[in-house]
Amino acid sequence: MAKKENRVQVILECTEHKTSGMPGTSRYVSTKNKKNTPNRLELKKFNPTLKKYTIHKEIK
Repeated sequence: MAKKENRVQVILECTEHKTSGMPGTSRYVSTKNKKNTPNRLELKKFNPTLKKYTIHKEIK
């Protein structure tokens, strides 16, 4: 019998990029364990358009 997987892929999108008015978006793909982190994920990642580290939040 197959083991039930807890890890899922999530898309992280920059929160500051929308308010900057610049075209495009900064997105990253990551994985998380749904059992350990049921809430939405927030990570600091590099935004190449803004050329700085910003908070990226999980989107559906």
